[in-house]
This record gives sequence, structure tokens and C-alpha cells, in this order.
Amino acid sequence: MKYLYLLYHWLIAAPILLVLTILTAIITIIGCLFNDNWWGYYPPKLWAMIWCTLLGVRVKVKNRDFIDKRTSYVFVANHQGAFDIFSIYGFLGHNFKWLMRKGLKNIPLVGVACKSAGHVFVDHSSQAAVKKTMAEAEKKLTRGMSIVVFPEGRRTSDGHLQKFKHGAFRLAQEFNLPVVPITIDGSYKAMPRGTFHATPCTITLTLHEPITDVDDMHALAQRCYDTIARSLPPENR
Repeated sequence: MKYLYLLYHWLIAAPILLVLTILTAIITIIGCLFNDNWWGYYPPKLWAMIWCTLLGVRVKVKNRDFIDKRTSYVFVANHQGAFDIFSIYGFLGHNFKWLMRKGLKNIPLVGVACKSAGHVFVDHSSQAAVKKTMAEAEKKLTRGMSIVVFPEGRRTSDGHLQKFKHGAFRLAQEFNLPVVPITIDGSYKAMPRGTFHATPCTITLTLHEPITDVDDMHALAQRCYDTIARSLPPENR
């Protein structure tokens, strides 16, 4: 069965998903000329759902009722693997912009689509660049538009939760926005860092109650870390 799946993965699913990714990027780029909030979210949302479906990955979401679509949030999630992107894009159910590493802008076509969609690229090269990043993020956070951040920065290499960086929490503090921790469980099994082989499995997104006390950035980061960790199995904490 394993080898049949690998044949299906590379000979059928992979070519379809490659073409789909190119088409989605082109549609997003063109559509965002008119409305980046709609075209920057719904075509990629469908794209992400198809990725999960074709590769046999099921996504379950817990506690979606904690979220109000009319409210802007800073969502912070652990980063287990590539399917974190597909899980959140496809199944979070709340329009958002990614806060992403500047280097991702260089991915052919996809980087252009991300820029067109209004995602915020983080530039740590200087204090002025950081201020510019914050200003760009502030423009997006209106009328229920939110930001999603992986505070670990990169995907975990061993499945364990890594130390959080403080950028997302500084953003929440600066604009006085509620923070929603998201625990992603199962994505490491689906496709860990360093491989392009998907494994059919179930990924669970657990949305936690919004945290509105954002005055102490360091305490906020620790609280989010602890909240996310508690919903992970012991081997991934």
C-alpha cells in the first residue's frame, strides 16, 4: 500500500498540484488587482483544501466558535511542517494575511502572488525596516482582517515545540489586538521538514480562547507557548 501511495503521490497528485499551484498564483495575482482581500484569500483557501484532499490529509478544527469573523486577531501557531500552511489557509475559516519571512518573496510566481495578496514580509535588516513592517501590518488589520504568525520562525526539525520569537506579540501589543493561540497537531507526521513525501493522516487545529491582556509582551509569549504546548502530545512538547 505504501508503494502504491508513493506512485500515486508522484505520478498523479504531484503534477496536478503543481499545475494547480501555478494557476492559483496567476489567478491571485490578477484578482488582487481588483480586491486583494477576496482574491488573496479564497483562491488560496480552495488550493489548500485540494492539496489536503489529494494527498489524503484530513483536517479537524476544534473551538472555531471562539472566533468572531468581524474581529481582527493575531493568530499564533506552532510550526510542525509544510501542511501547517494548507491547514490554516484551508480550514481556519477567518480571512487573514500571513506575517512571513522576507526570503519567501523570492519563490518564483508564488512570491509575487503573496505580495499581490497583501501578505506582510518581515524585514529585520534595520530598525527602519522593522518599523516599515509594523506599518504595513497595521494597514491590514482592519474590518476583521487578521494576521497569522509562526512565532518559532521556521518549521521544527525534530517535531518538538521551539522557542518563540517576540515579533507577533510586539505587534499585538502595539495595536492592542487579541491573540489567539493555535495548536497544530499532526502536521509533522504529514510532511516534516526536509522531505517532500506526504503521509496520509489527520491534522487537528485547536483554537484557544483569545487573549486580550497584551500589556506584558514577554508574559504574553510565555502564555501562548504554554497554551499551545498543553494541547500537543508529550512527544511534541
